[in-house]
Amino acid sequence: MIRSINTEASMQLGTAPLLERMPIFHSRNVEETGAFLRAKGYRFDIAGRQARRLDARLNGVYMPGLYMGYVQYGGASVVLSPSPARTDTWIHLPLRGQLEATIGRDNIVCNPNLATIISPMRERCRLVSEADSSRIQLSLTKSSVTGQLAALLGEPPTAPLDFAPTIDLAAGYGRSLARYVLMAIADLEQAGSVLWSPTAMSKFEQFIITALLLSHPHNYSSALRRLERPIAPRDVRRAVDYLEAHLDQAVTVADLVTATGVAGRTLFMHFRDFKGVSPMRYLRNARLRQARQALLRADPEANVTEIAMSTGFTHMGRFSVTYRMYFGESPSETLRGQPQQLRKQP
Repeated sequence: MIRSINTEASMQLGTAPLLERMPIFHSRNVEETGAFLRAKGYRFDIAGRQARRLDARLNGVYMPGLYMGYVQYGGASVVLSPSPARTDTWIHLPLRGQLEATIGRDNIVCNPNLATIISPMRERCRLVSEADSSRIQLSLTKSSVTGQLAALLGEPPTAPLDFAPTIDLAAGYGRSLARYVLMAIADLEQAGSVLWSPTAMSKFEQFIITALLLSHPHNYSSALRRLERPIAPRDVRRAVDYLEAHLDQAVTVADLVTATGVAGRTLFMHFRDFKGVSPMRYLRNARLRQARQALLRADPEANVTEIAMSTGFTHMGRFSVTYRMYFGESPSETLRGQPQQLRKQP
């Protein structure tokens, strides 16, 4: 018998559907359910006898780069993901019953103690839900995950992220992930939840993404571990302070030598050892992060060029190309707000 590791949270949440105050789609009609999912690029199948048990409930919360939803279909059912594959990252955490995920040649049977994570651009995925099963689904946009990974690495990633396909919910990171997600859902279902604050929502999203990147195995895990260094020397800290204080100004190596009192070659060697990049590359990356924050805060009608120049960029073509490499979207897409793909959840 499968025993959920989230006993206390499950007792508080009960067996009723979650996030009912945030409905996306409810139906007991097979044709309606199929049409709804087909409009989003998915294919839905349910066997004849199971069709009588259909009770499709999709509830969820949209954040800037993260969707957190509840999914149930009542009867045993099959959902096929779009082809070509999507660019976001899915995490499926079963609450009740089993979920069988077939991703390429991998076949994973999930339950309340084992979640699955589907990496971006993987082969078409087939999800088979057991009758009376339910799950929580997290979907993280490419730009939010890639941007956070780039910030952790100090460089934009050069290859797509590829996560280990299963998460143990009975111990370690997986147990913590399930606990925090259930706590967040329980809080969101209460009137006056602090998580509805844009600031709190942004912090929660960043916590989920950062914890995933730092705690769950993927093809950049070893690179992130190599960056775990002792406290940087004083000259590196001085250089970072100087760079952060002069993001909107032209900075030369001579300026850094004067600010730190260390020879340029020594400073560059220490900087690469402790930051993984040169001081000038660090400056560019810091400007990119500041530009992104300015774009996120700006009115959608604001001028991208003015924002870029205010953060120290002078070549707009190069800025746009580098920004897309770093964050996975163009500056104008960031300015316009939440990527539309996030709205296409099953």
